[in-house]
Amino acid sequence: MKGATLYLLHIRECTDRIARYTRGGKEAFLADEMIQDAVLRNLQVLAESTQRLDGDLKANHPEIDWHGISGFRNILVYQYLSVNPLRVWNVIEQYLPLLAGTVARMLEEIGDE
Repeated sequence: MKGATLYLLHIRECTDRIARYTRGGKEAFLADEMIQDAVLRNLQVLAESTQRLDGDLKANHPEIDWHGISGFRNILVYQYLSVNPLRVWNVIEQYLPLLAGTVARMLEEIGDE
């Protein structure tokens, strides 16, 4: 499970960074392209790391839409011109806290944190 630990820690690092970058709230996020760029980069890296997790490990956590994360990553990478900052904010607000909590539990379950 060493590989899983590495990717889970990486996901946690990305969620922590996004939380720090967006502390100023929705209006600050929408007004600052640098914050948007930093958040988008971390969402992309986070999504890449989820794709490298073992399928059985992800299957134990159906509360996370792993397939949806992968699809969102494809939008960020291949359809970047159509990325809507309001939709990104929605992802941050609605889905990131659940992912962060689940990743923490996963780390506990595999005994590496």
